[in-house]
Amino acid sequence: MTTSMPCTEGAPAAAAARPARKRFNMKKWAPYIFISPFFILFAVFSLFPLLFSIYLSFNQWEAASGVEAMQWVGLDNYKYALSDPWFLRSLGNTVWLALASGVPQHLVAIPLAAFIHNSFKRSRNLVIGIYFLPFITSSVAIAMVFNTLFSRDYGQINVLIEWCASLPLVGGLFPAESIDWLGSSLFIKPAVAFVIFWRYLGWNLVLYLSALQVIPKDLYEAATIDGASKRQQFWYITLPQLRPMIYLAVTLTIMGNLQLFEEPFVLVAESSGVSQSVMTTAIFVYKTAFSSGDFGTASAISWLLFLIIASTTWVNNRIFSRNERKEVR
Repeated sequence: MTTSMPCTEGAPAAAAARPARKRFNMKKWAPYIFISPFFILFAVFSLFPLLFSIYLSFNQWEAASGVEAMQWVGLDNYKYALSDPWFLRSLGNTVWLALASGVPQHLVAIPLAAFIHNSFKRSRNLVIGIYFLPFITSSVAIAMVFNTLFSRDYGQINVLIEWCASLPLVGGLFPAESIDWLGSSLFIKPAVAFVIFWRYLGWNLVLYLSALQVIPKDLYEAATIDGASKRQQFWYITLPQLRPMIYLAVTLTIMGNLQLFEEPFVLVAESSGVSQSVMTTAIFVYKTAFSSGDFGTASAISWLLFLIIASTTWVNNRIFSRNERKEVR
């Protein structure tokens, strides 16, 4: 009786033919694992809301009805927003406040930064901190302070105007009666623009001071030897050297002022009769979404505002690039 032995000659060849299982390489995937929380949070809290708002702008939707209640309307929300007189009025208010508060910020911040840079040495940081303090102050605190200052009966601004009106030579240039700054549609815009200017002046001042500190002192020394005055040095040395920072600061001002929300919303009560005079586009988006419940139109308006900001920033870039090419020539 013979017994057959199992053939084992082909086993090593079969084992070699099977692909080897890849082992998990911890060193290779560790960087991606550690950085993944950022991308997860960005996708959940930034990318998804952004994409959802784009999709929502083409739908009619009330949040209380649930996601199933969405109705596709195409470009109707955009057409309705562009034909809405309140949207056009809010856009006009936004542009007015942006120009009235934004242009003086830079016209004052640039020479003020040059003065602080040249006049203050040891106490420079203290002066900068004083000017920068309004930028980090709470909006509610700012509203409380300026509501008191702009008060019709007891505000210090009206007290100062009354005192100026009593002067013998220039008294006729000032009104004799108290001004209702926050209750008149004629004065509410300048009052809000002044608050915005006061709050963001320090931010631009810090930007320009940081740029002034890197300008080579040799340029000013050579200009002084050549007999250039302080005014000529400021015009022909300081301003050209500040051009990159001016471009950055103006771009930030355009982007920020066209999205104004906090200052007019907190300073002026919605129940007052002049709240519509300072209703910016951002406030109109908020009211359309949360007061009227029309989230589709609100999303469309927000994307129209984005296009306006992007086009304005592009124009600003073209203007600075063209002036820079002219100087090079």
